[in-house]
Amino acid sequence: MKPYRSLLFVPGHKPTWADKALASGTDAVILDLEDSVPAGDKADARKTVVETLDRLADAARADLWVRPNSSVSGLLGADLEAVVRPGLAGLFLPKVFDAQEIVRIDAVVSHLEEREGLAPGSVGLIVSYETAVSMAHCEEIATASPRVASLLGATGPNADVGRELGFEFTPAGLETLYLRSRIVLAARAAGLHHPLAGVWQDIRDLDGFRRFCEDNRGLGYRGMVCIHPSHVAVANEVFTPSPEKVEFYRRMIDAFRKAEAGGSAAVDFEGQHIDLAHVKTAEGVIELAEAVARHG
Repeated sequence: MKPYRSLLFVPGHKPTWADKALASGTDAVILDLEDSVPAGDKADARKTVVETLDRLADAARADLWVRPNSSVSGLLGADLEAVVRPGLAGLFLPKVFDAQEIVRIDAVVSHLEEREGLAPGSVGLIVSYETAVSMAHCEEIATASPRVASLLGATGPNADVGRELGFEFTPAGLETLYLRSRIVLAARAAGLHHPLAGVWQDIRDLDGFRRFCEDNRGLGYRGMVCIHPSHVAVANEVFTPSPEKVEFYRRMIDAFRKAEAGGSAAVDFEGQHIDLAHVKTAEGVIELAEAVARHG
């Protein structure tokens, strides 16, 4: 998956909001058919999302994802039937329960890809852990399909996860530290190197949102799902390796290579003892920075 620093939700029944989302600089837009769409507007929203995908598929600099309704809603089949089409980067799956659910969705999407003339496996899946059952089985879900591109540790305040698990959200996040850490571990163990965090619901508290981003980056998350355009610039900044960090790691690699050429497998670099393991970490940061520069 591309290094999404920010993914911005847009209500599927508000077509002009997708254009505003693209103007925010977000790396990906999530056209929502689920919670942000009133129950009576679901069918019309589905048609609007199809029109938005068709209209923006070639022009959008950001990737276009769709959050369909959940499997238990009874609306998922119709959503997939409509939105799996050219221009769709993938499906942002809400309220997943177990790995078998992912397997079933994979089979349906494979059929629709073939019908629409899409490359096999081109439609990705981002799995949002919003149920207690899914979090208890996050490892199995992460490996249920090669389509799974990323996992979302959805541990923001007052939403589905908080209700399911009964925790009370605090900015410090100790109540979700185990869950967020476990989801990162499940992602990395499955070879998914770009886990996502979210969401921050206080639209006006940008300082709080910045801390939320920084705390999740420290845990190993690499991007943030956003609900307001004002959050995009902050997420993009926090999840982009700084020029200073990139330059530091370039110097580290150069110092190691010189020592290696002289027959040493370790070197004192700016007061730190480094070896090949540190160089591999440095190379990973530089690769991320270069990928962001290519796709950002």
